[in-house]
Amino acid sequence: MYAHPLSPALPAGSTAIVYCEAQFGEQDGKTANGLVRHSEKYEILSVIDSRHAGADAGSFLDGSANGIPILASLPEAIAHAGRTPDYLICGVAPADGLLSDAQRVVLLDGIARGMHIINGLHEFLNDDAEFAAAAVLGSVTITDVRRPREKKDLHLFSGRIFDVTCPRIAILGTDGAIGKRTTATLLVKALNDRGIRAVMVGTGQTTIIQGGRYGVALDALVPQFCSGEVENQVVAAFEGEDPAIIIVEGQGALSHPAYLTSAHILRGSRPEGVIVQHAPGRQVLGDFPMMPMPSVADEVALIEAFADTRVIGVTVNHENLTDEQLAEAIDEIELELAVPATDPLTRPSAELVEMVLQAFPALSASLVPRSA
Repeated sequence: MYAHPLSPALPAGSTAIVYCEAQFGEQDGKTANGLVRHSEKYEILSVIDSRHAGADAGSFLDGSANGIPILASLPEAIAHAGRTPDYLICGVAPADGLLSDAQRVVLLDGIARGMHIINGLHEFLNDDAEFAAAAVLGSVTITDVRRPREKKDLHLFSGRIFDVTCPRIAILGTDGAIGKRTTATLLVKALNDRGIRAVMVGTGQTTIIQGGRYGVALDALVPQFCSGEVENQVVAAFEGEDPAIIIVEGQGALSHPAYLTSAHILRGSRPEGVIVQHAPGRQVLGDFPMMPMPSVADEVALIEAFADTRVIGVTVNHENLTDEQLAEAIDEIELELAVPATDPLTRPSAELVEMVLQAFPALSASLVPRSA
């Protein structure tokens, strides 16, 4: 399991509360959203967001109950657990990567109650005098997931990616917080369920918090090392797992004015195929309402011009769409781009698998029949 080199040794327990006040289900709540959908490392007991208290987190996100309640406060969440859980995870992921005063109060309260803190923000809490002192007094750890290793331990691009003989697919998108990680996670599961050994390489803090074995918080690195660190994680996944295919999580968007991470992912992983995640119901970029969303066709053209790769499919985020609008959007994308399209959250996972098999038919030799 990927552990950040500078993280302290973590306690043996795995129970966790996810703090996501006023952001659960929103773009800036993507860390909490991801943990509710998938977590290999932590047992998620509840989510804190007073706006939706009383709802089931799975039902609220995806229309399917998962038994994780949304509760109004930390004291209520601890009472629901029946004891103090091991971890309090900061599930908010604002664009500026900083904590508000109200958020600081809740995390400090968790420390005072004896909970270890998992922090995925750009703001490193171990460097904050108040948090550091509180952790010492409370005998707990703070894990700053995004903190990069020392520069002497980082990797420049080396060309080792050319030794990776299995296909790589990057899940890119037309915006940030659009579902790239969710699609990557669902695709890896779907492929493995069908007997195709797939491994995911994460590129953001949420995947690392979820327990991903291979990954790096790319947006916290000095740009000089970004391509090399992606390459290094892909090579590690290939050498460590002997997979049939590697799926690389995307970040931001190649066209996005605020992010460079997609460029580094394309350079470092050199994917033979790209799946583009798109939200037809979005009119403007999530954190930049003055910027119109690019069309999926424009993003595809940009990706294929920028890198020696091809877009093999489009996955659709159904936010702000009715079922009828979603079906129309999928049909229009397939007609315009001549590649398969699907919604990973509402359509059968077999459509994701078929998208990959159309592009890499040799993988069909590993297929096992679908269960009834």
